[in-house]
This record gives sequence, C-alpha cells and structure tokens, in this order.
Amino acid sequence: MAPCVSYVTGSSAAPSSSCCSQLANVVRSNPRCLCEVLDGGAASLGVSINKTIALQMPAACNVKTPPVSRCSGGGGDAPASAPAPGDAA
Repeated sequence: MAPCVSYVTGSSAAPSSSCCSQLANVVRSNPRCLCEVLDGGAASLGVSINKTIALQMPAACNVKTPPVSRCSGGGGDAPASAPAPGDAA
C-alpha cells in the first residue's frame, strides 16, 4: 500500500492509479489488513494516516470494500469504506 501513503497522509489530493490498484489487490487478498491500518497499525511504521481520507479512498478509487463496521465486529473479512448514507443506526 506504499503508493497510497501520500493520499492517506493528506499530501496528495487524489490517490494514484497504482494506489487504487494496490487497494483492489488488498481487498481481494487480505481485507483484514485494511482494518489494521484504520485501527492505527500504520503508526507502528511511522506513518500517521488521516482516517477520514483513508475511509474515502475506496470511493475515490472506485473499489468496493466490505463495510467498515466489520472491522471492530471481530468476524469475517473487513474493509475500509464508510457506511453508505442511510446505513447509520
């Protein structure tokens, strides 16, 4: 996910095509990894992400991800997208 660092840290206004490609690959192969990043895992690598921007990345890349609510739910695969309007309880 290195190509996405400039986007999720706020240094770039839009994700690059290589970032979006990496995101799609991670969603297919290891979506749980996205939860680790959202839960602060990137900080251990010295990267401070903007969670709001990170949650917008799937839409910016046009990549469908599982709902972000599955991250802290403890089960199944997980995500990086914000809930769609109307999904809030």
